[in-house]
Amino acid sequence: MKFVHFGHSCVLLETEHARLLFDPGAFSSGFESVRDLDAVLITHQHYDHIDTEKLPELLAANPSARLIVDPGTTKTIDNLEIEVTTAHPGDTFDLGGTRITVVGGQHATIHSDLPVVSNVGYVVDDGAFYHPGDSFFVPEQRIDVLALPTAAPWLKAGEVVDYLRAVSPRLAIPVHEALLAKPAVYIGLYTNLAPDGTEVRPPVHGEVLTL
Repeated sequence: MKFVHFGHSCVLLETEHARLLFDPGAFSSGFESVRDLDAVLITHQHYDHIDTEKLPELLAANPSARLIVDPGTTKTIDNLEIEVTTAHPGDTFDLGGTRITVVGGQHATIHSDLPVVSNVGYVVDDGAFYHPGDSFFVPEQRIDVLALPTAAPWLKAGEVVDYLRAVSPRLAIPVHEALLAKPAVYIGLYTNLAPDGTEVRPPVHGEVLTL
């Protein structure tokens, strides 16, 4: 597999059979030029995970791409008049021979005074890759490569370490870092406290990683 990070939670994953773009949001850049996509997958409705101004043009430039979103996002993009598939936990999709399993269901709690929105995670090819969105949901599948949330209003660093240990992937790639002035401080902590057998590998914006 090949992986490209466009900042924050937006990543391009290229499997043997499909090109998948996850969470092209307002804090990300460069995804607008991606072509030959098989799917655009959205974990939840927050603007840092879906840029509704750029999404229609992205889909127009990728006419074969399927738009897959959580139930909350389906409601927020009704006015865009674009074809969409709503993903619910337990659903599976076949994208050109690449299998997507939908897990999770809820965004992590930000504060008890704020409503909890829906959030789905996407497991690719039975655990080859996992994007949890804004949640600490641990899937039942053994995960090889994890997109690891790094910093957000809904998490603290110790929770990320516990989550990393619970999933225990071969490789963790820190994402969701756009709010930080110095993400290396957090990434260093996760690297030092990662479980045995897990490598934490920070991506470079726009560069291709072979997983």
